[in-house]
Amino acid sequence: MTPESELERELREHDAAARLHWFDVDRRGFLKTLGGGLLVCLCAPAAPAQAPAGESGRDGLGRDLPRELAAWLHIGEDGRVTVFTGKVEMGQNIRTSLAQQVAEELRLPVDAILMVMGDTGLTPWDAGTFGSRTTPTMAPRLRAAAATAREALLDLAAQRLQAPRASLVADGGRVTDPATRQAVGYGELARQLSKAAVMPPGQGAPLTPVAEWKIAGTPVAKVGGRDFVTGGHRYTSDLVRPGMMHGKVLRPAGFQATLASLDTARAAQMPGVKIVRDGDFVGAVGPDAGTAQRAIEALGARWQVPPQPSNRELFDYLKQHAEAGDSDDAHVVGAVEQAAAAAEIKLAQTYTVDYIAHAPLEPRAAVAEWDGAGLTVWTGTQRPFAVRDELAEVLRLPAGQVRVIVPDTGSAYGGKHTADAAVEAARLARAAGKPVKLVWTREEELTWAYFRPAGVIEVRSAARADGTLVAWELHNYNSGSSAIGTPYEVANQRIQFHPAHSPLRQGSYRGLAATANHFARESHMDELAHAAGIEPLQFRLQNLANPRLRAVLTAAAEKFGWGRRKPGPGAGFGIAGGTEKGSFVATCAEVEVEAGGSVRLRRVVEAFECGAVVNPNGLRNQVEGAVVQAIGGALFEAVQFENGRILNARFAKYRLPRFTDVPPIEVVILDRRDLPSAGAGETPIVGLAPAVANAIFAATGVRLRGLPLAPYGVPRFQPQGKAAVS
Repeated sequence: MTPESELERELREHDAAARLHWFDVDRRGFLKTLGGGLLVCLCAPAAPAQAPAGESGRDGLGRDLPRELAAWLHIGEDGRVTVFTGKVEMGQNIRTSLAQQVAEELRLPVDAILMVMGDTGLTPWDAGTFGSRTTPTMAPRLRAAAATAREALLDLAAQRLQAPRASLVADGGRVTDPATRQAVGYGELARQLSKAAVMPPGQGAPLTPVAEWKIAGTPVAKVGGRDFVTGGHRYTSDLVRPGMMHGKVLRPAGFQATLASLDTARAAQMPGVKIVRDGDFVGAVGPDAGTAQRAIEALGARWQVPPQPSNRELFDYLKQHAEAGDSDDAHVVGAVEQAAAAAEIKLAQTYTVDYIAHAPLEPRAAVAEWDGAGLTVWTGTQRPFAVRDELAEVLRLPAGQVRVIVPDTGSAYGGKHTADAAVEAARLARAAGKPVKLVWTREEELTWAYFRPAGVIEVRSAARADGTLVAWELHNYNSGSSAIGTPYEVANQRIQFHPAHSPLRQGSYRGLAATANHFARESHMDELAHAAGIEPLQFRLQNLANPRLRAVLTAAAEKFGWGRRKPGPGAGFGIAGGTEKGSFVATCAEVEVEAGGSVRLRRVVEAFECGAVVNPNGLRNQVEGAVVQAIGGALFEAVQFENGRILNARFAKYRLPRFTDVPPIEVVILDRRDLPSAGAGETPIVGLAPAVANAIFAATGVRLRGLPLAPYGVPRFQPQGKAAVS
């Protein structure tokens, strides 16, 4: 239940055969184009999760796998700094925050740093961009590489300037001797060193203390931000290759369907169209996307779709299809039954979460091109190296003959781990003998991508009459184990995740199961507070020792005016807090429930702490964006399905937050410069749903225990103080 074990679990789920690959020949060719200079290779002992899978100990090129994890940095003769990372930019602004930290160590402006990201032909192997791991794992590696480069430049400058090394100052792309005012540029110094400088493990160059940051820790504007605002940025769907054709894929009539028969005669006669069939995979390639789509529609396909469950029986289905529990997998402390039996307050409730879709602004897209050297695919993915390996496996190629390039991507939210569109485009391009672009439609994205897991969460608790927690038992069925543990002080616990057979394809979503587990836990804490007759914030603080979680709860409450403001008629306040992946969040929400039961979110205050802040503006944007996204899952987002078909696979039917749904959002950032920086991409999303649920109860007396809370309004709500209590 620690962040590291969660990272390993997610990695195993998405790529059980993840492998560590060394740098390909393409990278050395790219470096030649940069000219001479200083190349820094930071080496560290391999962690267990980085060890190669399989028994051969070799990568796809048949070479021995290294024992090091390398982060690379190149200083060209012109002084330009190029940094390589397998992480990818999906709108979370890590291109800027990583560049800031490299610039900090090299004493350079951010615009002097060129980030090369997510290109398997140029960058070091990386597990992927997920789990809020970029800031706590990649940033320190790049900082260390930059610091190593800085120290090497100082060594060279001391020789060149014949000056005491300790007196030299590296700043602005030059090393200066203050005594003589002589200076030499980074580029000129870099020419003197043509081979890699290696920092041995445990002997790294000194990093700049956080208290002395001048570039990191400041609100640097988004790198390339103007292109995103003006439409100048090019996504995968904007790419054009010489001779490129367009592809579409024949989709089954339902999940688990098998192709009974196919008539391709009419489609094959269409000018410029090629029909591709490989087993149940059928696609069409045409001169434009419209022609390819018409060819797909002209195919005479009959499918056999087996009977499958619907969303109406989803939660019973998950309980009935859960794996048998193993006591070794449970977190058990003390004796829950005995403690509960002696307690004055006892409570048992069940909470549920529906499947929801990632709904990224940019649907899945890929451009595939074959040449004499192999296959190159441009695609938006969070895991370029895993996609490379999947392409190599499906197409039976050595990994060294597959290159995956990730343009900055139009969001993912955990939904772009897999190689779906990349494999489809590559198969079509191989058959067509030309580059092929394939872009999923919105309906395809909302049907054939995987979903955030649905779940059933059962909580049983007990407390003394004074509100002291004495027993806590939680069982999560299917939705996951992320943040399943409680941060509150309770001596007797039993906590367990129960995997279940899912009727729909499911996978990572922003925050994983932390949203579901926080919803259940923080809703239940509110119910316990009500049963004990204790104010909800006081009840939480009374049972909480963690100073960081206490700090965000207090900060959010203070900004919100908790305890000082009173809700108006039909309105209510709710609060929730939590922690995941090394960061801490607290959310206060104000809702108004109208006469017909519809819920209007009036105000949100969220306090967030993730250690030392690298870019305050970027962090604020992440928190605000997470709150906006959380509104949908809290109030109305849900996938409706029946007999293997998605019933609301269009934005006209799949309800997402709109401008009118978004209230004023106030963000309180706690900058803890005494602590290491943690990631902020996921945890800010987890607090809204329980805060809103608790606010709805405060406004109406109706306790809602399922996400989404009120897609059709609050049931059984009667205004003017006549609400029924659940």
